[in-house]
Amino acid sequence: MFTAADFIPNPYTSTIEKGNFEWSAPSNIALVKYWGKKDNQIPANPSVSFTLNNCKTITKLGFEKRTNQNSFSFDLLFEGKPKEDFKPKIQKFLERVEVYLPFLKDYHFTIDTQNTFPHSSGIASSASGMAALAMNFMSLEKLLNPEMTDEYFYQKASFLARLGSGSACRSVKGNVVVWGNQANIEGSTDLFGVEFPYNIHENFKNYQDTILLVDKGEKQVSSTVGHDLMHNHPYAERRFAQAHENLDKLIAIFESGNLEEFIKVVESEALTLHAMMMTSMPYFILMKPNTLQIINAIWKFRNETQIPVCFTLDAGANVHVLYPENVTEKVLQFIQNELVVFCQNSQYICDKIGEGAIAL
Repeated sequence: MFTAADFIPNPYTSTIEKGNFEWSAPSNIALVKYWGKKDNQIPANPSVSFTLNNCKTITKLGFEKRTNQNSFSFDLLFEGKPKEDFKPKIQKFLERVEVYLPFLKDYHFTIDTQNTFPHSSGIASSASGMAALAMNFMSLEKLLNPEMTDEYFYQKASFLARLGSGSACRSVKGNVVVWGNQANIEGSTDLFGVEFPYNIHENFKNYQDTILLVDKGEKQVSSTVGHDLMHNHPYAERRFAQAHENLDKLIAIFESGNLEEFIKVVESEALTLHAMMMTSMPYFILMKPNTLQIINAIWKFRNETQIPVCFTLDAGANVHVLYPENVTEKVLQFIQNELVVFCQNSQYICDKIGEGAIAL
């Protein structure tokens, strides 16, 4: 059984003065939602997600050895310009992971990051951002410890990413990723994300996700605050049990390819996530009127055409429209004809299942 202590390295065998790496890491969209956490970014319930392909963060890490080693030293650039308001989050991340990456104070880092999609709008930009940063730090650690195995590299990258943003651990490797201890899923753990270990039906290969940008602004309530509100939530325990049940259902659904049952689980999970927000104290609503218009239009379209298209939501107003590849043309036509009108500036992003982080 893995413990966090397994990721504390032995003394390094190599040294390096300076260099740089660049990684891209995608966002992901949870099918079974994680909402509520314990200490040290441990999830209150397991989750499973599709890794995305086009919505990603690209992060370049430059590093140079320095003499003064009693604090962290880094510059943060977002799209090439200094971004002071991201720095506290990075500082906090470095403090959390220092015990696992003891070289962090030996270097001055230049972190240069950019997104292919709007950040802080509920498309999990902290997930892709923290995953990309973790991949870069692990690349440096691999230079310091060349004997490291690939398996350890990816597990530890996911473990570190989790300490920056919980869902980031699902953005490292694999197209369907499970995070959280689930009795029926071999290898699943609260410490890092693992690739879904069982058979996945052809129906789910290259699944499509078109993200309708209902509201590109920053959401009023951060996910961190939302997770905390699960601590005394009247429905928390039942919700955590439901997540385990739905994950078990998905094991069978992924094997059988049953799209009707897939839709039931995924839409129910999305609405349950927002029900938790509406019934916490203080309560809040992240959906917008146009979010509801889109959901109702999808239901109507599905009933009339029998096309297996469904929605899911993250902690925000934007709608992820999920559908198998073989109905792409019809669904995109429907989106353009009926749903674009509900998007901010008619904007949407076409995405699909991807593989995880990539070294550039």
